[in-house]
Amino acid sequence: MSGQLQALGKIGVLYGGESAEREISLRSGKAVLTALQNLGADVVAIDVQFNDALFTQLRSIDFAFIALHGRGGEDGVIQGLLEIMGIPYTGSGVAASALGMDKLRTKWLWIGAGLPTPEFKSVGSVEQLSGLVEQLGGAVMVKPSHEGSSIGMSRATTQAELEKAFATAQTHDSEILVERWIDGPEFTCAVLNGVALPVIRLKTPNVFYDYEAKYQSRNTQYLIPCGLTAEQETQLQALSVKAFHAVGCKVWGRVDAMMDAQGRFWLLEVNTVPGMTDHSLVPMAAKAAGQSFEKLVENILLGSAGKL
Repeated sequence: MSGQLQALGKIGVLYGGESAEREISLRSGKAVLTALQNLGADVVAIDVQFNDALFTQLRSIDFAFIALHGRGGEDGVIQGLLEIMGIPYTGSGVAASALGMDKLRTKWLWIGAGLPTPEFKSVGSVEQLSGLVEQLGGAVMVKPSHEGSSIGMSRATTQAELEKAFATAQTHDSEILVERWIDGPEFTCAVLNGVALPVIRLKTPNVFYDYEAKYQSRNTQYLIPCGLTAEQETQLQALSVKAFHAVGCKVWGRVDAMMDAQGRFWLLEVNTVPGMTDHSLVPMAAKAAGQSFEKLVENILLGSAGKL
């Protein structure tokens, strides 16, 4: 173990949690825990449950590696608690975490910053759905505003499909985003300590890169090189870094985007605590850049501690 890593003291891997993404978080946390054990770190795993016992568990650590996905872990809640307790942690702060978890407000912010994101409407009731498919180009993506891992997302091309998709999304959130469907390839770009990693193209036989495609399918393809020209990849990397910093994100994360038939890139969302599983994209991009999983974990920690 490096002396810099040792200087961080006891590291707590915060994982699990109580969100809809709990199972993925458990897998991410176990992978990070194993990496830190391999690095020789003084590490403990904490399956986060928001009760009195959590304070006792957190008091035993000197630094937190946040591997909590979804609500409670990626939305500024655990970050705020760690701030109050004076415990340093990995990744983005309270405000950027809260913004990144909120797809609607992230899009508002990007629009204000002059960054490209698909046209959309925020919808809170079924009455607001009338005519939306036509207004947004004939096909839309319906998303809960505050979920990750594509949970509750559906594509719709008719009013009946839109109402069904809205009902599905409403089981996860009261604030629903109806977004213009971009017909074209999907890409993701990880950002690590201010540098964009190689872009990955996500290719699935499913209608879109949904939960099943992300975590269960053996047919999803992750293409590195991504198939873009060198100039296009550089353009998307620069756009991703701008989008990441516009939200106020720090150290590491991932920006998802689409490319339309005219070759224009459109920002979809930012992920402030991306997956760290065997199917996950940031480790894949880091590997393509020559970093092992253990080195990635170490660089996230040291970057978060201001030691890089």
